[in-house]
Amino acid sequence: MPRSAYDRAVERCDVLVVGAGPAGSATAIRLAQGGAGVLLVDKACFPRDKPCGGGLTGRALPHAPCDVSPVVEHVVDRLVVRVGYGAKLARRAASPVVRMTQRRRLDLHLAEAAAGAGADFRDGVRVEEIELAADGATARIAGSRVHASYLVGADGANGVVAKVAGLGDGIVRGVALEGNARWSALDPAPYRETAWIELGAVSGGYGWVFPKGDHANLGVGGWLSEGPNLGAHLERLARAHGLEPGALDEIRGHRLPMRRPGAPAARGRVLLVGDAAGLVDPLSGDGIYEAFLSARLATEAILADSPGEYEAALSAALDRHASASWKAKRVSGRFPRACLWALRAPGVFAAVTQLLRGDLAHPSEAGGLARPPLRILSHLAGAAPPVP
Repeated sequence: MPRSAYDRAVERCDVLVVGAGPAGSATAIRLAQGGAGVLLVDKACFPRDKPCGGGLTGRALPHAPCDVSPVVEHVVDRLVVRVGYGAKLARRAASPVVRMTQRRRLDLHLAEAAAGAGADFRDGVRVEEIELAADGATARIAGSRVHASYLVGADGANGVVAKVAGLGDGIVRGVALEGNARWSALDPAPYRETAWIELGAVSGGYGWVFPKGDHANLGVGGWLSEGPNLGAHLERLARAHGLEPGALDEIRGHRLPMRRPGAPAARGRVLLVGDAAGLVDPLSGDGIYEAFLSARLATEAILADSPGEYEAALSAALDRHASASWKAKRVSGRFPRACLWALRAPGVFAAVTQLLRGDLAHPSEAGGLARPPLRILSHLAGAAPPVP
């Protein structure tokens, strides 16, 4: 990694990682394990919470940079899918498909793992005055100047790193609103080991109820244009599950950055990972799998001192699946009842759970009786409205 002329007034590191969410901390862990000198910073003081469904899918776990089982609160192997709060399907998978956690716990766990691997973790500090050069980046952090040979932007959907680097094109924004309900206000029996998905609840997305340690997480998400309506959507979701909206606390909104295939995620010695690169699955709204995967790919490119290889590796790993998710998103928004019909068809529910577990890379790989209904859904995608 190149070094600029020595200046004793400037602190130096190999890689500056901005943002200590799953993508940033996973990058820091892998870089430190690879022998790089890493400075990991976040403007928040840890532990801190983040609005997020908190689902660790089976396909995410193999890419986790460390054991995450200490922060898993519920193991989900049952899905309930309902359309318009009416007709529903309830099925149990042959093995777990999602493990539920809270970002407060997961992010602290990963940040501590990064520090344990040798990264310098500093929370409660802001990164300002970023200057990019051919040999890396210089920034002011809590009043001190720091130079890094590489800069990794892991600072989320509204991050400063992407703006400074002139990145962020090709990202579609969604929006979500969520809150928590204590089990004392909600009968836990229907939600044990179960994820509820409410199709037709909000344009361009869905509603959900996910079990957590001492509460259930309820949320709604959809196109950015749905922002003004999300409060009413969340109230309707709460009432559909027997809750008065006043029983929800910690209500928070957040943006969902969804990358179009091929959108830029790097420039020179600046690499974006996770939400900062728009790596949220268009259909599910999940970003933890993409966070872990992009962290690994960014690490490989940096340790090889070949940053130009990162975007190609990212596209090769994600674009095919993302294209299928964009299709499925259009279909579920326009034809939710057709989606429920398909899930009831032989083999389709198994194919969906295999996708969530990572046993199936793409819907086209589903075989047997699942193929005809999935082909019909793919055909319906062509009749659905385009992405806003």
